[in-house]
Amino acid sequence: MSVLSESKPTWTAAIRAGREEAGNAEWPVRQSILAYGLHIAIRTNTPKVLDQLSKHFPPLWKPSSAAHVDRLFSLKIGSVTPRTRGNSYHELFEESERGTRSRSLSAVLEDFERRLKMYVAEMAPGRVFVHAGVVGWRGKAIMIPGRSLSGKSTLVAELVRCGATYYSDEYAVLDVNGRVHPYPQAVALRRPGSTKQKKLWAESMGGGTGRRPHPIGLVVAGRYGAGRRWRPEPLSDGQAILELLDNTIPARRKPEMVLTVLRRLVADAIVLKGSRGEAKETARLILKGQDLWKV
Repeated sequence: MSVLSESKPTWTAAIRAGREEAGNAEWPVRQSILAYGLHIAIRTNTPKVLDQLSKHFPPLWKPSSAAHVDRLFSLKIGSVTPRTRGNSYHELFEESERGTRSRSLSAVLEDFERRLKMYVAEMAPGRVFVHAGVVGWRGKAIMIPGRSLSGKSTLVAELVRCGATYYSDEYAVLDVNGRVHPYPQAVALRRPGSTKQKKLWAESMGGGTGRRPHPIGLVVAGRYGAGRRWRPEPLSDGQAILELLDNTIPARRKPEMVLTVLRRLVADAIVLKGSRGEAKETARLILKGQDLWKV
């Protein structure tokens, strides 16, 4: 990992109107990364936190040396202000907006990860991010749209155990042709009756991780329902687009591109909707045969 120590300013002007210059005495350390076409700068007042920060970067990030920066995050470790009444707090800033301020560094890092991933999902050039799990199967992708607690990560994990290739359990990253690209990170599984998550890599479940973009062959919409059996109904192209729009991050920011991408996706994919029961049974039904998708 590249860590740039800055004893003097390396940016000759503010990155954007209203920003402070990076590299001043308050922010002696900076890391710049490239993630899905966006250049992100993260600065802090102590180098020891950089290794922890990197664990919260988006998948497939790379170090960046570009002078241009799209977003600036600042993490101040152990700050003491009159507002904190002498207590030591950690503070996060996104541009000039204050994020979490907490004695818990893990709480601040979780907020950093959430903000960074959401910024990338909304602003990535040439990409449309959809809340969805994705696996590869027989040269095509199976996409499971849904927000948190919809059961998509559990179903993704079961599909991987059944032989599918892992692509993502959080975002389907679509290009302008409607193909899906990898967003590989550990699958976050919640323990029954608990909000705590256990993270597993695809390899630990006997599967592999996809590397190349795939066209989408099947979209499985609908939430988990205890005791249900998967008996989906096919959606028309219009219904399918509306279903996907509800889970598409940049739908309001770049509507023309989003609609173009989703139209291309549903033109070639089968889109089914229905409540899903236990993941093991649903995964078996999904993978039993591509001919069964045409219900």
